[in-house]
Amino acid sequence: MSSSASPFSIPDYRRYWSARLCSTLALNGTVVIIGWQVYEVARRTMSPREAAVQLGLVGLAQFLPLMLLTPVTGFAADRIDRRWIARTTNLLELLCTATLALLTWRDAIALPQLFAIAGLFGVARAFAAPALQALSPNLVPRALLPSAIAISSFAAQVGTIGGPPLAGYLYAAHPPLAYAAATCLLAVASFQLMRIGPVARNAVDLTRRPLAQMLDGFAYIRRNRLVLGAISLDLFAVLLGGATAMLPIYARDILHVGSEGLGHLRAAPAVGAALVAFWLGRHPLRSNVGLKLLVAVAVFGLATMGFGLSQHSVLPMAAALGCLGLLGAADMVSVFVRQSLVQIYTPDEMRGRVGAISTLFISGSNELGEAESGFLAWMIGPVAAVVAGGVGTIAIAILWARLFPEILRARTFDPPRSLETVPTKVQE
Repeated sequence: MSSSASPFSIPDYRRYWSARLCSTLALNGTVVIIGWQVYEVARRTMSPREAAVQLGLVGLAQFLPLMLLTPVTGFAADRIDRRWIARTTNLLELLCTATLALLTWRDAIALPQLFAIAGLFGVARAFAAPALQALSPNLVPRALLPSAIAISSFAAQVGTIGGPPLAGYLYAAHPPLAYAAATCLLAVASFQLMRIGPVARNAVDLTRRPLAQMLDGFAYIRRNRLVLGAISLDLFAVLLGGATAMLPIYARDILHVGSEGLGHLRAAPAVGAALVAFWLGRHPLRSNVGLKLLVAVAVFGLATMGFGLSQHSVLPMAAALGCLGLLGAADMVSVFVRQSLVQIYTPDEMRGRVGAISTLFISGSNELGEAESGFLAWMIGPVAAVVAGGVGTIAIAILWARLFPEILRARTFDPPRSLETVPTKVQE
């Protein structure tokens, strides 16, 4: 296989890419509608601040399974065929969206059901994320990995752009349609995942105890300060700057744009991210990658502050969309650099376990960030919570530059010679 080829020249990568696009469209739309329904149901009996706490609990319901299952999911991704993990979890998500469609059609949606299904999505994500992250490098040669990561991220961002407004408009037209469309998209993703053929893998050491192998990922990250710094930077930066949890509040009570406006607000970060991902797919970063990672996180914080204060501008909705677009663009640079560093600096036989821990950190920054934002909004109000989160994100970027000088010393994506190995084991 020529290293100069595009990742799209590889049939299995095209199937992986299209499956990720369809599943991201479905899941991002579903998450937005779940948040809208939680807030809508809660507001029937609760004040806005009390309802904000319920939004925080949705994030917590998705994070807890991930936190509890991370050692098992990483071990599974390194011992079990990664394709079948992805296929099985995709089917679980399909069943969840079909159930939501049925409950919504029957007008039987209640908070306990929404929390329970959010928890099942958390279980599915706990297993799927490390398997999919570890599968992508098995489908392309190492020289194409940065481009493959950028193109894969572009698929995710296109899905994030299209999913929320699609779900918002379908929900406004007829609520069950939003979940029915997600179910159809997940069916297409399942079909594409089933078409991915056998992949080469490095052999796994079967002589060591399973528990010891589960802990290997934590030990490796602790030893590799570049990987530790990159992963933890995302955790704390987005944990503090998680403005997306406040979007239902902004759409309903601050900007007064309804569920359709919520879809646009939710998609705006992905518009910025998709534009940057498209550019990175054609022009991957090649120099001073660590410095660019830190700058991107600081810009993410500034954009978060701008969104928080957008209601005071002349055109509040336009200002909110612009700040969210800039936020997504900065986040895409951060995601590209972090994922490239983590995947390139991790041996293939450990990618599942390291990927599971990375997913835990990412989910901690997203779902726990939503919980933190919800509780902080209950204490000081949603606007103050968003602005304070942006300030905290900038502080984290400055602090991490001092705590992890290895990030600043990361000039390129060239891996150590010790990691330049070729997978030898093929999964049939």
